[in-house]
Amino acid sequence: MSAKTHAKKKPNLRPHSSIVLDGAHRAPSRAMLYPVGFRESDFSKPQVGIASTWSMVTPCNMHIDELAREASIGVNAAGGKATIFNTITISDGISMGTEGMKYSLVSREVIADSIETVVGCQGFDGFVAIGGCDKNMPACCIAMARLDRPSVFVYGGTILPGCLNGRNLDVVSVFEAVGQEAAGKISPKEMHAVESCAIPGPGSCGGMYTANTMASAIEAMGLSLPNSSAQTAVSSQKVKDCRDAGAAVLNMLKRGIRPSDIFSREAMENAITVVIALGGSTNAVLHLLAIAHSANLKLTIDDFTRIGKRVPVLADLKPSGRYLMSQLVEIGGIVPMMKELLGAGLLHGDCLTVTGKTLRQNLAGFKRYPKNQQIIAPVKKPLKKESHLVILRGNLSPGGAVAKISGKEGTRFSGTARVFESEENAMKAILAGRIKAGDVIVIRYEGPRGGPGMREMLSPTSAVMGRGLGKEVALITDGRFSGGTHGFVVGHITPEAFDGGPLAIVESGDSIVIDAIKRTLSLSLTKKEIATRLKSWKQPKARYHRGVLAKYAASVTTASLGAVTDAGL
Repeated sequence: MSAKTHAKKKPNLRPHSSIVLDGAHRAPSRAMLYPVGFRESDFSKPQVGIASTWSMVTPCNMHIDELAREASIGVNAAGGKATIFNTITISDGISMGTEGMKYSLVSREVIADSIETVVGCQGFDGFVAIGGCDKNMPACCIAMARLDRPSVFVYGGTILPGCLNGRNLDVVSVFEAVGQEAAGKISPKEMHAVESCAIPGPGSCGGMYTANTMASAIEAMGLSLPNSSAQTAVSSQKVKDCRDAGAAVLNMLKRGIRPSDIFSREAMENAITVVIALGGSTNAVLHLLAIAHSANLKLTIDDFTRIGKRVPVLADLKPSGRYLMSQLVEIGGIVPMMKELLGAGLLHGDCLTVTGKTLRQNLAGFKRYPKNQQIIAPVKKPLKKESHLVILRGNLSPGGAVAKISGKEGTRFSGTARVFESEENAMKAILAGRIKAGDVIVIRYEGPRGGPGMREMLSPTSAVMGRGLGKEVALITDGRFSGGTHGFVVGHITPEAFDGGPLAIVESGDSIVIDAIKRTLSLSLTKKEIATRLKSWKQPKARYHRGVLAKYAASVTTASLGAVTDAGL
Protein backbone atom coordinates (compact mmCIF):
# COMPACT_ATOMS: atom_id res chain seq x y z
CA MET A 1 0.00 0.00 0.00
CA SER A 2 1.44 3.39 -0.89
CA ALA A 3 2.26 6.18 1.54
CA LYS A 4 -0.21 8.44 -0.27
CA THR A 5 -3.12 6.15 0.59
CA HIS A 6 -2.58 6.75 4.30
CA ALA A 7 -2.17 10.50 4.23
CA LYS A 8 -5.94 11.21 4.22
CA LYS A 9 -6.86 8.79 6.99
CA LYS A 10 -7.72 10.01 10.49
CA PRO A 11 -7.75 6.85 12.57
CA ASN A 12 -8.42 6.44 16.25
CA LEU A 13 -5.08 7.06 17.97
CA ARG A 14 -6.08 4.94 20.98
CA PRO A 15 -7.87 1.87 19.60
CA HIS A 16 -6.52 -0.45 22.27
CA SER A 17 -5.63 1.69 25.29
CA SER A 18 -9.07 3.31 25.37
CA ILE A 19 -10.57 -0.12 26.11
CA VAL A 20 -8.23 -0.57 29.05
CA LEU A 21 -8.16 2.97 30.47
CA ASP A 22 -11.30 4.94 29.60
CA GLY A 23 -14.48 5.27 31.64
CA ALA A 24 -15.46 5.09 35.31
CA HIS A 25 -15.41 1.29 35.28
CA ARG A 26 -11.68 1.36 34.33
CA ALA A 27 -10.69 3.31 37.46
CA PRO A 28 -8.86 0.24 38.91
CA SER A 29 -6.69 0.08 35.79
CA ARG A 30 -5.76 3.73 36.09
CA ALA A 31 -5.11 3.34 39.80
CA MET A 32 -2.52 0.66 39.06
CA LEU A 33 -0.62 3.06 36.79
CA TYR A 34 -0.22 6.08 39.07
CA PRO A 35 2.50 4.31 41.13
CA VAL A 36 4.58 3.59 38.01
CA GLY A 37 4.71 7.27 37.09
CA PHE A 38 1.51 8.09 35.21
CA ARG A 39 -0.10 11.50 35.55
CA GLU A 40 -3.77 12.11 34.90
CA SER A 41 -3.02 13.69 31.51
CA ASP A 42 -1.16 10.54 30.37
CA PHE A 43 -4.30 8.42 30.28
CA SER A 44 -5.68 10.29 27.28
CA LYS A 45 -2.49 9.84 25.22
CA PRO A 46 -1.69 6.98 22.84
CA GLN A 47 0.01 4.27 24.87
CA VAL A 48 3.26 3.00 23.34
CA GLY A 49 5.19 0.06 24.73
CA ILE A 50 8.97 -0.09 24.55
CA ALA A 51 9.99 -3.74 24.27
CA SER A 52 13.52 -3.87 25.65
CA THR A 53 15.65 -6.98 25.29
CA TRP A 54 18.13 -5.62 27.83
CA SER A 55 20.18 -8.14 29.74
CA MET A 56 23.62 -8.36 31.30
CA VAL A 57 24.13 -11.91 30.01
CA THR A 58 25.69 -10.64 26.78
CA PRO A 59 27.46 -7.53 25.46
CA CYS A 60 25.02 -7.53 22.53
CA ASN A 61 22.21 -6.35 24.82
CA MET A 62 23.94 -4.81 27.84
CA HIS A 63 23.22 -1.24 26.68
CA ILE A 64 19.66 -1.66 25.48
CA ASP A 65 18.13 -0.38 28.73
CA GLU A 66 19.68 2.99 27.86
CA LEU A 67 18.37 2.81 24.30
CA ALA A 68 14.89 1.97 25.63
CA ARG A 69 14.92 5.13 27.71
CA GLU A 70 15.88 7.16 24.61
CA ALA A 71 13.01 5.60 22.65
CA SER A 72 10.72 6.48 25.55
CA ILE A 73 11.84 10.11 25.34
CA GLY A 74 11.01 10.08 21.62
CA VAL A 75 7.51 8.73 22.24
CA ASN A 76 6.72 11.20 25.01
CA ALA A 77 8.03 14.18 23.04
CA ALA A 78 5.78 13.21 20.13
CA GLY A 79 2.66 13.22 22.31
CA GLY A 80 2.41 9.61 23.39
CA LYS A 81 2.95 7.89 26.72
CA ALA A 82 5.75 5.34 26.73
CA THR A 83 6.00 2.31 29.00
CA ILE A 84 9.16 0.22 29.03
CA PHE A 85 8.95 -3.53 29.52
CA ASN A 86 11.48 -6.33 29.26
CA THR A 87 11.80 -9.66 27.53
CA ILE A 88 14.39 -12.36 28.06
CA THR A 89 17.51 -12.73 25.97
CA ILE A 90 20.22 -15.37 25.86
CA SER A 91 23.81 -15.40 24.58
CA ASP A 92 24.70 -17.61 21.64
CA GLY A 93 28.37 -16.78 22.02
CA ILE A 94 28.52 -17.96 25.63
CA SER A 95 26.37 -21.07 25.24
CA MET A 96 27.92 -22.14 21.92
CA GLY A 97 29.07 -25.76 21.95
CA THR A 98 27.15 -26.63 25.13
CA GLU A 99 23.79 -28.15 25.96
CA GLY A 100 22.61 -24.62 26.73
CA MET A 101 22.80 -23.67 23.06
CA LYS A 102 19.67 -25.77 22.51
CA TYR A 103 17.73 -22.89 24.05
CA SER A 104 18.99 -20.36 21.49
CA LEU A 105 16.49 -20.80 18.67
CA VAL A 106 13.81 -21.60 21.25
CA SER A 107 14.36 -18.13 22.68
CA ARG A 108 13.15 -16.59 19.40
CA GLU A 109 9.72 -18.05 20.06
CA VAL A 110 9.75 -17.17 23.77
CA ILE A 111 10.67 -13.54 23.04
CA ALA A 112 8.05 -13.17 20.29
CA ASP A 113 5.45 -14.72 22.60
CA SER A 114 6.42 -12.41 25.46
CA ILE A 115 6.20 -9.23 23.39
CA GLU A 116 2.85 -10.31 22.00
CA THR A 117 1.66 -11.15 25.53
CA VAL A 118 2.63 -7.82 27.11
CA VAL A 119 1.45 -5.60 24.25
CA GLY A 120 -1.82 -7.52 23.98
CA CYS A 121 -2.46 -7.57 27.72
CA GLN A 122 -1.61 -3.92 28.43
CA GLY A 123 -3.56 -2.53 25.50
CA PHE A 124 -0.65 -0.66 23.94
CA ASP A 125 -1.63 1.19 20.77
CA GLY A 126 1.81 0.71 19.29
CA PHE A 127 5.31 -0.21 20.31
CA VAL A 128 9.03 0.13 19.69
CA ALA A 129 10.95 -3.16 19.75
CA ILE A 130 14.69 -3.01 20.44
CA GLY A 131 16.85 -6.05 19.71
CA GLY A 132 20.58 -6.59 19.85
CA CYS A 133 21.33 -10.27 19.33
CA ASP A 134 20.55 -12.99 16.82
CA LYS A 135 17.21 -14.36 18.02
CA ASN A 136 15.59 -11.39 19.69
CA MET A 137 15.70 -9.45 16.41
CA PRO A 138 13.54 -11.76 14.28
CA ALA A 139 11.46 -12.33 17.42
CA CYS A 140 10.63 -8.63 17.48
CA CYS A 141 9.52 -8.79 13.84
CA ILE A 142 7.43 -11.89 14.45
CA ALA A 143 5.65 -10.04 17.26
CA MET A 144 5.15 -7.00 15.02
CA ALA A 145 3.52 -9.19 12.39
CA ARG A 146 1.30 -11.03 14.86
CA LEU A 147 0.05 -7.93 16.67
CA ASP A 148 -0.24 -5.70 13.58
CA ARG A 149 -0.09 -2.51 15.60
CA PRO A 150 2.00 0.52 14.59
CA SER A 151 5.54 -0.45 15.53
CA VAL A 152 9.17 0.21 14.69
CA PHE A 153 12.20 -2.00 15.19
CA VAL A 154 15.44 -0.56 16.54
CA TYR A 155 18.74 -2.42 16.23
CA GLY A 156 21.01 -2.14 19.25
CA GLY A 157 24.00 -1.61 16.96
CA THR A 158 27.27 -3.30 16.11
CA ILE A 159 30.25 -3.63 18.42
CA LEU A 160 33.59 -1.95 17.79
CA PRO A 161 36.50 -4.32 17.08
CA GLY A 162 38.98 -5.50 19.62
CA CYS A 163 42.63 -5.01 18.76
CA LEU A 164 45.77 -7.09 19.36
CA ASN A 165 49.13 -6.09 17.90
CA GLY A 166 47.43 -3.90 15.32
CA ARG A 167 45.02 -6.66 14.21
CA ASN A 168 41.24 -6.26 14.47
CA LEU A 169 39.56 -9.02 16.48
CA ASP A 170 36.02 -10.18 17.10
CA VAL A 171 34.28 -13.14 18.71
CA VAL A 172 35.08 -15.46 15.78
CA SER A 173 38.76 -14.71 16.32
CA VAL A 174 38.43 -16.38 19.72
CA PHE A 175 36.61 -19.45 18.39
CA GLU A 176 39.28 -19.91 15.72
CA ALA A 177 42.04 -19.39 18.28
CA VAL A 178 40.75 -22.52 20.05
CA GLY A 179 41.50 -24.56 16.94
CA GLN A 180 44.85 -22.84 16.46
CA GLU A 181 45.88 -23.61 20.03
CA ALA A 182 44.79 -27.25 19.66
CA ALA A 183 46.91 -27.52 16.49
CA GLY A 184 49.93 -26.01 18.24
CA LYS A 185 49.89 -22.93 16.02
CA ILE A 186 49.62 -20.55 18.96
CA SER A 187 50.42 -20.91 22.64
CA PRO A 188 47.89 -20.92 25.48
CA LYS A 189 49.24 -17.48 26.42
CA GLU A 190 48.59 -16.18 22.91
CA MET A 191 45.07 -17.62 22.95
CA HIS A 192 44.41 -15.89 26.26
CA ALA A 193 45.57 -12.60 24.76
CA VAL A 194 43.00 -12.98 21.98
CA GLU A 195 40.30 -13.99 24.47
CA SER A 196 40.89 -11.04 26.75
CA CYS A 197 40.64 -8.24 24.21
CA ALA A 198 38.47 -9.48 21.31
CA ILE A 199 35.21 -8.03 22.66
CA PRO A 200 35.79 -4.49 24.01
CA GLY A 201 32.27 -3.34 24.93
CA PRO A 202 28.58 -3.20 24.04
CA GLY A 203 27.17 -4.23 20.69
CA SER A 204 26.48 -7.20 18.48
CA CYS A 205 29.19 -9.38 16.92
CA GLY A 206 31.14 -7.25 14.48
CA GLY A 207 31.14 -9.08 11.13
CA MET A 208 28.27 -9.76 8.75
CA TYR A 209 27.14 -12.39 11.21
CA THR A 210 23.51 -13.08 12.09
CA ALA A 211 22.80 -9.92 14.10
CA ASN A 212 24.09 -7.50 11.47
CA THR A 213 22.53 -9.65 8.74
CA MET A 214 19.10 -9.54 10.35
CA ALA A 215 19.34 -5.83 11.16
CA SER A 216 20.03 -5.17 7.48
CA ALA A 217 17.21 -7.47 6.36
CA ILE A 218 14.76 -5.77 8.74
CA GLU A 219 15.70 -2.35 7.38
CA ALA A 220 15.28 -3.62 3.82
CA MET A 221 11.80 -4.85 4.76
CA GLY A 222 10.91 -1.34 5.85
CA LEU A 223 10.47 -2.11 9.56
CA SER A 224 13.25 0.17 10.85
CA LEU A 225 14.41 3.68 10.02
CA PRO A 226 16.90 4.29 7.19
CA ASN A 227 20.43 3.19 8.11
CA SER A 228 19.29 1.98 11.54
CA SER A 229 21.10 -1.26 10.79
CA ALA A 230 24.47 0.41 10.22
CA GLN A 231 25.26 2.24 13.44
CA THR A 232 27.63 1.40 16.25
CA ALA A 233 26.04 0.47 19.56
CA VAL A 234 27.47 3.39 21.51
CA SER A 235 27.02 6.46 19.33
CA SER A 236 25.02 9.64 18.99
CA GLN A 237 23.51 8.19 15.81
CA LYS A 238 22.01 5.28 17.74
CA VAL A 239 20.56 7.62 20.38
CA LYS A 240 18.92 9.67 17.63
CA ASP A 241 17.68 6.48 15.96
CA CYS A 242 15.89 5.47 19.17
CA ARG A 243 14.25 8.86 19.68
CA ASP A 244 13.21 9.02 16.04
CA ALA A 245 11.75 5.52 16.28
CA GLY A 246 9.55 6.60 19.18
CA ALA A 247 8.27 9.54 17.16
CA ALA A 248 7.79 7.30 14.11
CA VAL A 249 5.32 5.09 15.98
CA LEU A 250 3.17 8.16 16.71
CA ASN A 251 3.37 9.14 13.05
CA MET A 252 2.24 5.63 12.06
CA LEU A 253 -0.70 5.89 14.46
CA LYS A 254 -1.73 9.25 13.00
CA ARG A 255 -1.50 7.94 9.45
CA GLY A 256 -3.08 4.58 10.14
CA ILE A 257 -0.01 2.62 9.04
CA ARG A 258 0.34 -0.91 10.40
CA PRO A 259 2.91 -3.67 9.80
CA SER A 260 0.44 -5.44 7.49
CA ASP A 261 0.75 -2.42 5.18
CA ILE A 262 4.53 -2.89 5.12
CA PHE A 263 4.84 -6.67 5.00
CA SER A 264 4.50 -7.97 1.45
CA ARG A 265 6.11 -10.45 -0.92
CA GLU A 266 8.07 -7.57 -2.40
CA ALA A 267 9.32 -6.46 1.02
CA MET A 268 10.50 -10.00 1.78
CA GLU A 269 12.26 -10.11 -1.59
CA ASN A 270 13.99 -6.84 -0.71
CA ALA A 271 15.22 -8.42 2.52
CA ILE A 272 16.55 -11.49 0.72
CA THR A 273 18.27 -9.29 -1.88
CA VAL A 274 20.08 -7.22 0.75
CA VAL A 275 21.12 -10.32 2.72
CA ILE A 276 22.67 -11.80 -0.43
CA ALA A 277 24.41 -8.58 -1.44
CA LEU A 278 25.97 -8.36 2.02
CA GLY A 279 27.08 -12.02 2.08
CA GLY A 280 24.87 -12.55 5.11
CA SER A 281 24.22 -15.42 7.50
CA THR A 282 22.46 -18.69 6.66
CA ASN A 283 20.23 -17.98 9.66
CA ALA A 284 18.51 -15.33 7.56
CA VAL A 285 16.84 -18.13 5.60
CA LEU A 286 15.37 -19.58 8.79
CA HIS A 287 14.30 -16.25 10.25
CA LEU A 288 12.83 -14.70 7.10
CA LEU A 289 10.73 -17.82 6.57
CA ALA A 290 9.46 -17.51 10.15
CA ILE A 291 8.68 -13.79 9.80
CA ALA A 292 6.84 -14.42 6.54
CA HIS A 293 4.80 -17.13 8.25
CA SER A 294 3.75 -14.71 11.01
CA ALA A 295 2.83 -12.11 8.39
CA ASN A 296 0.71 -14.65 6.46
CA LEU A 297 2.98 -14.40 3.43
CA LYS A 298 3.97 -17.31 1.25
CA LEU A 299 7.76 -17.59 1.21
CA THR A 300 9.74 -20.77 0.58
CA ILE A 301 13.38 -21.79 0.46
CA ASP A 302 13.04 -21.92 -3.33
CA ASP A 303 12.53 -18.15 -3.35
CA PHE A 304 16.12 -17.83 -2.12
CA THR A 305 17.27 -19.80 -5.16
CA ARG A 306 15.13 -17.76 -7.55
CA ILE A 307 16.33 -14.41 -6.20
CA GLY A 308 19.87 -15.66 -5.69
CA LYS A 309 20.32 -16.35 -9.40
CA ARG A 310 20.07 -12.64 -10.20
CA VAL A 311 21.50 -10.94 -7.10
CA PRO A 312 25.29 -10.63 -6.68
CA VAL A 313 27.41 -10.62 -3.52
CA LEU A 314 28.90 -7.15 -3.10
CA ALA A 315 30.22 -6.91 0.47
CA ASP A 316 33.74 -7.92 1.45
CA LEU A 317 32.76 -8.45 5.07
CA LYS A 318 33.74 -11.04 7.65
CA PRO A 319 33.55 -13.99 8.10
CA SER A 320 34.50 -14.74 4.49
CA GLY A 321 35.74 -11.23 3.73
CA ARG A 322 38.17 -8.74 5.20
CA TYR A 323 36.13 -6.00 6.85
CA LEU A 324 33.94 -5.44 9.90
CA MET A 325 30.50 -3.84 10.15
CA SER A 326 31.95 -0.85 12.04
CA GLN A 327 34.09 -0.12 8.98
CA LEU A 328 31.01 -0.24 6.75
CA VAL A 329 29.33 2.20 9.14
CA GLU A 330 32.23 4.63 8.62
CA ILE A 331 31.65 4.82 4.85
CA GLY A 332 27.88 5.26 5.00
CA GLY A 333 26.32 1.93 6.00
CA ILE A 334 24.06 -0.14 3.77
CA VAL A 335 21.91 2.66 2.34
CA PRO A 336 24.28 3.61 -0.53
CA MET A 337 24.43 -0.08 -1.48
CA MET A 338 20.63 -0.32 -1.40
CA LYS A 339 20.43 2.78 -3.57
CA GLU A 340 22.67 1.11 -6.16
CA LEU A 341 20.66 -2.12 -5.98
CA LEU A 342 17.50 -0.09 -6.56
CA GLY A 343 19.07 1.62 -9.55
CA ALA A 344 19.97 -1.78 -10.99
CA GLY A 345 16.36 -2.92 -10.70
CA LEU A 346 17.11 -5.40 -7.91
CA LEU A 347 14.92 -3.82 -5.19
CA HIS A 348 11.21 -2.98 -5.15
CA GLY A 349 11.22 0.77 -4.56
CA ASP A 350 7.48 1.23 -4.04
CA CYS A 351 7.30 -0.73 -0.79
CA LEU A 352 5.95 1.28 2.14
CA THR A 353 8.17 1.66 5.24
CA VAL A 354 7.75 2.78 8.86
CA THR A 355 8.66 6.34 7.86
CA GLY A 356 5.38 6.54 5.96
CA LYS A 357 7.43 6.90 2.79
CA THR A 358 8.39 4.32 0.21
CA LEU A 359 11.79 2.68 0.12
CA ARG A 360 12.66 4.72 -2.96
CA GLN A 361 11.77 7.96 -1.17
CA ASN A 362 13.82 6.96 1.87
CA LEU A 363 16.90 6.29 -0.25
CA ALA A 364 16.68 9.43 -2.38
CA GLY A 365 18.54 11.77 -0.03
CA PHE A 366 21.56 9.56 0.65
CA LYS A 367 24.95 9.99 -1.01
CA ARG A 368 27.04 7.34 -2.73
CA TYR A 369 30.01 5.66 -1.07
CA PRO A 370 33.29 7.59 -1.09
CA LYS A 371 35.61 6.84 -3.98
CA ASN A 372 38.22 4.10 -3.61
CA GLN A 373 36.43 2.33 -0.74
CA GLN A 374 37.03 -1.43 -0.87
CA ILE A 375 34.19 -2.77 1.29
CA ILE A 376 31.26 -2.75 -1.16
CA ALA A 377 31.88 -3.70 -4.79
CA PRO A 378 29.86 -2.15 -7.63
CA VAL A 379 26.89 -4.14 -8.90
CA LYS A 380 28.60 -4.44 -12.29
CA LYS A 381 31.80 -5.82 -10.75
CA PRO A 382 30.56 -8.03 -7.88
CA LEU A 383 32.60 -10.32 -5.66
CA LYS A 384 30.30 -13.15 -6.73
CA LYS A 385 27.74 -13.03 -9.53
CA GLU A 386 25.16 -15.18 -7.74
CA SER A 387 24.12 -15.75 -4.14
CA HIS A 388 26.41 -17.37 -1.59
CA LEU A 389 23.30 -18.88 0.02
CA VAL A 390 22.69 -22.05 -1.95
CA ILE A 391 19.65 -24.28 -1.41
CA LEU A 392 20.69 -27.90 -1.96
CA ARG A 393 18.45 -30.85 -2.65
CA GLY A 394 19.26 -34.48 -3.32
CA ASN A 395 18.96 -37.89 -1.74
CA LEU A 396 20.48 -36.55 1.50
CA SER A 397 18.22 -33.49 1.69
CA PRO A 398 14.96 -34.11 -0.22
CA GLY A 399 13.32 -31.31 1.77
CA GLY A 400 16.19 -28.90 1.20
CA ALA A 401 19.37 -27.77 2.93
CA VAL A 402 21.23 -24.45 3.14
CA ALA A 403 24.88 -24.08 2.12
CA LYS A 404 27.03 -21.00 2.53
CA ILE A 405 29.36 -20.97 -0.48
CA SER A 406 31.46 -17.82 -0.75
CA GLY A 407 33.41 -19.28 -3.66
CA LYS A 408 36.71 -19.15 -1.79
CA GLU A 409 36.27 -22.75 -0.63
CA GLY A 410 35.32 -23.95 -4.12
CA THR A 411 31.97 -25.02 -5.50
CA ARG A 412 32.21 -28.81 -5.19
CA PHE A 413 33.36 -31.14 -2.43
CA SER A 414 33.53 -34.92 -2.55
CA GLY A 415 34.64 -36.75 0.55
CA THR A 416 34.23 -39.53 3.06
CA ALA A 417 31.67 -39.33 5.84
CA ARG A 418 32.82 -39.13 9.47
CA VAL A 419 29.59 -39.52 11.43
CA PHE A 420 28.90 -38.06 14.88
CA GLU A 421 25.67 -38.23 16.86
CA SER A 422 26.25 -34.86 18.52
CA GLU A 423 28.23 -31.64 18.23
CA GLU A 424 30.29 -32.46 21.32
CA ASN A 425 31.59 -35.73 19.86
CA ALA A 426 32.56 -34.02 16.61
CA MET A 427 34.36 -31.25 18.49
CA LYS A 428 36.44 -33.74 20.45
CA ALA A 429 37.53 -35.44 17.23
CA ILE A 430 38.47 -32.14 15.57
CA LEU A 431 40.52 -30.88 18.52
CA ALA A 432 42.22 -34.26 18.89
CA GLY A 433 43.38 -34.14 15.26
CA ARG A 434 41.30 -37.12 14.14
CA ILE A 435 39.71 -35.22 11.24
CA LYS A 436 41.76 -35.32 8.07
CA ALA A 437 41.67 -33.73 4.62
CA GLY A 438 38.89 -35.23 2.51
CA ASP A 439 36.56 -35.88 5.46
CA VAL A 440 32.93 -34.79 5.48
CA ILE A 441 32.00 -34.27 9.12
CA VAL A 442 28.39 -35.38 9.63
CA ILE A 443 26.69 -34.07 12.79
CA ARG A 444 23.14 -35.33 13.20
CA TYR A 445 20.28 -35.39 15.69
CA GLU A 446 20.81 -31.63 16.11
CA GLY A 447 17.70 -30.51 14.20
CA PRO A 448 14.75 -28.49 15.54
CA ARG A 449 13.06 -31.62 16.99
CA GLY A 450 15.99 -33.94 17.45
CA GLY A 451 18.30 -31.57 19.34
CA PRO A 452 15.92 -30.19 20.19
CA GLY A 453 16.64 -26.57 19.32
CA MET A 454 18.87 -26.77 16.23
CA ARG A 455 22.18 -25.72 17.78
CA GLU A 456 24.67 -23.57 15.87
CA MET A 457 27.95 -25.25 14.91
CA LEU A 458 30.34 -22.32 15.27
CA SER A 459 32.63 -24.21 17.65
CA PRO A 460 33.40 -27.15 15.31
CA THR A 461 33.53 -25.05 12.13
CA SER A 462 35.86 -22.52 13.77
CA ALA A 463 38.02 -25.32 15.12
CA VAL A 464 38.29 -26.72 11.58
CA MET A 465 39.34 -23.28 10.31
CA GLY A 466 41.76 -22.84 13.19
CA ARG A 467 43.46 -26.14 12.37
CA GLY A 468 43.92 -24.97 8.78
CA LEU A 469 41.46 -27.43 7.23
CA GLY A 470 38.92 -24.94 5.91
CA LYS A 471 39.36 -25.95 2.27
CA GLU A 472 40.09 -29.63 2.92
CA VAL A 473 37.14 -30.59 5.13
CA ALA A 474 33.36 -30.17 4.78
CA LEU A 475 30.72 -30.26 7.52
CA ILE A 476 27.04 -31.13 7.09
CA THR A 477 24.32 -31.14 9.74
CA ASP A 478 20.61 -30.95 10.45
CA GLY A 479 21.60 -28.24 12.92
CA ARG A 480 22.50 -24.76 11.81
CA PHE A 481 25.44 -22.37 11.75
CA SER A 482 26.42 -19.11 13.31
CA GLY A 483 26.73 -16.16 10.99
CA GLY A 484 30.41 -16.33 11.91
CA THR A 485 30.82 -19.73 10.28
CA HIS A 486 32.72 -20.03 7.03
CA GLY A 487 34.18 -22.90 5.07
CA PHE A 488 32.45 -25.70 3.14
CA VAL A 489 29.37 -26.13 5.33
CA VAL A 490 25.80 -27.33 4.80
CA GLY A 491 23.08 -27.01 7.44
CA HIS A 492 19.30 -27.10 7.89
CA ILE A 493 19.21 -30.57 6.29
CA THR A 494 15.56 -31.59 5.93
CA PRO A 495 14.03 -33.95 6.88
CA GLU A 496 16.20 -34.00 9.97
CA ALA A 497 17.68 -37.25 11.26
CA PHE A 498 15.24 -37.46 14.18
CA ASP A 499 12.33 -37.54 11.72
CA GLY A 500 13.90 -40.34 9.71
CA GLY A 501 15.57 -38.21 7.08
CA PRO A 502 18.33 -39.88 5.03
CA LEU A 503 20.94 -38.19 7.21
CA ALA A 504 19.98 -40.72 9.91
CA ILE A 505 21.32 -43.67 7.93
CA VAL A 506 24.69 -42.26 6.80
CA GLU A 507 27.60 -44.41 7.96
CA SER A 508 31.25 -43.47 8.40
CA GLY A 509 33.03 -44.34 5.18
CA ASP A 510 30.12 -43.44 2.88
CA SER A 511 30.88 -41.08 0.02
CA ILE A 512 29.17 -37.68 0.05
CA VAL A 513 29.15 -35.07 -2.72
CA ILE A 514 28.26 -31.40 -2.26
CA ASP A 515 27.78 -29.59 -5.58
CA ALA A 516 26.93 -25.90 -5.40
CA ILE A 517 26.62 -25.57 -9.17
CA LYS A 518 24.10 -28.40 -9.51
CA ARG A 519 22.66 -27.44 -6.09
CA THR A 520 22.78 -31.02 -4.84
CA LEU A 521 23.72 -32.87 -1.67
CA SER A 522 24.16 -36.54 -2.45
CA LEU A 523 24.95 -39.77 -0.66
CA SER A 524 26.60 -42.27 -3.02
CA LEU A 525 24.10 -45.03 -2.39
CA THR A 526 21.32 -46.43 -4.56
CA LYS A 527 17.67 -45.81 -3.75
CA LYS A 528 17.40 -49.47 -2.78
CA GLU A 529 20.34 -49.24 -0.36
CA ILE A 530 18.93 -46.10 1.24
CA ALA A 531 15.48 -47.69 1.57
CA THR A 532 16.99 -50.81 3.17
CA ARG A 533 18.89 -48.77 5.76
CA LEU A 534 15.85 -46.61 6.53
CA LYS A 535 13.73 -49.71 7.05
CA SER A 536 16.01 -50.89 9.84
CA TRP A 537 16.36 -47.41 11.40
CA LYS A 538 14.63 -46.70 14.71
CA GLN A 539 13.84 -43.25 15.99
CA PRO A 540 15.81 -42.44 19.15
CA LYS A 541 13.96 -41.54 22.32
CA ALA A 542 13.17 -37.88 22.93
CA ARG A 543 15.81 -36.21 25.08
CA TYR A 544 13.41 -34.02 27.07
CA HIS A 545 9.98 -34.83 28.49
CA ARG A 546 9.16 -31.70 30.48
CA GLY A 547 9.74 -27.98 30.17
CA VAL A 548 10.39 -25.58 27.34
CA LEU A 549 12.58 -27.87 25.21
CA ALA A 550 9.99 -30.64 25.33
CA LYS A 551 7.21 -28.21 24.38
CA TYR A 552 9.34 -26.83 21.56
CA ALA A 553 10.15 -30.28 20.15
CA ALA A 554 6.46 -31.20 20.19
CA SER A 555 5.34 -28.16 18.18
CA VAL A 556 8.23 -27.01 15.97
CA THR A 557 8.20 -27.37 12.18
CA THR A 558 11.12 -28.30 9.96
CA ALA A 559 13.89 -25.84 9.21
CA SER A 560 12.64 -25.56 5.61
CA LEU A 561 9.45 -24.04 7.03
CA GLY A 562 11.28 -21.65 9.37
CA ALA A 563 11.22 -23.79 12.53
CA VAL A 564 8.06 -22.05 13.76
CA THR A 565 5.91 -23.32 16.62
CA ASP A 566 2.43 -22.19 15.61
CA ALA A 567 2.07 -23.65 12.12
CA GLY A 568 -0.40 -26.36 13.12
CA LEU A 569 -2.82 -24.03 14.89
